[in-house]
Amino acid sequence: MSEQLSARDWLDLGLKVLAKSGFAALKAEKLAKTMGVSRGSFYWHFADIAAFHAAILKHWREVAAEQVIADLEAGERGEDPLARLLTRVFSERLTLEKAVRSWASFDTAARAAVQAIDRRRLDYLETMLQRTGVEPNDAQIRAQILYWTFLGVTFSDKPPPDDSRQALLDELLRLARG
Repeated sequence: MSEQLSARDWLDLGLKVLAKSGFAALKAEKLAKTMGVSRGSFYWHFADIAAFHAAILKHWREVAAEQVIADLEAGERGEDPLARLLTRVFSERLTLEKAVRSWASFDTAARAAVQAIDRRRLDYLETMLQRTGVEPNDAQIRAQILYWTFLGVTFSDKPPPDDSRQALLDELLRLARG
């Protein structure tokens, strides 16, 4: 590569490698080889592999929670953000989500990152439901059910089939709104 790599370039590659090959593949040498550069470029941006791992987890939170929430909040007036969220979640291959959660079973920092993102997502789901008129206690319970459904899909072999996905989404929305 002739242009200088940014920390973001390394982090974006790190998320791709994590999703494809798991956390054990997040090694400076392997990543540098993939980028076609020396390890020096990696160490220019990160003090060590632990600092890179911490940055990867922070980047994952940005991509997998904060950007998703920002996209939903920026949606068109009159659009149903909960329907958009469920459609998005149940239409994607969730390999990155699964990889980070697998990592969390071995690493305390990854576990803390997963717990933080779970709390952020649950809080946001509760807020979404309350905006539609669901009482706070019911919103908390329904958000948890929706989130457990998301986690179940994450660890299933494939997303719901196209021919039944809309029926599943419609039923989840009906249950969520009571």
